[in-house]
Amino acid sequence: MTTEDERLFSMLIYLLSFIFPVIAPLVIWILKKDESELVDYHGREYFNFLLSFTIYGFISAILIFVVIGILLIIVIAITVVVLTIVAAVRAFNGEKYRIPMAIRFFS
Repeated sequence: MTTEDERLFSMLIYLLSFIFPVIAPLVIWILKKDESELVDYHGREYFNFLLSFTIYGFISAILIFVVIGILLIIVIAITVVVLTIVAAVRAFNGEKYRIPMAIRFFS
């Protein structure tokens, strides 16, 4: 796989997550992880990010009963969009970007 293809598929992992949140990134990661270290890295990073922010979302949903959860859900939603865009740009630049606040489930 050429460097341009690696960068493109790495970026698509993040961008297609806006349309098909789990399916598209999973398909790209599974099909291309053995061909490219960069795609494998960003696939693992995306799923660490997805699982982490899903957990944060559940905790925020529980905290709605204490009222602060509403604010946390809004902050988490904005953070997910911004970090996804930043990660997509960094992936397209060929960088190995570690998403802040993501728990490392897959290493």
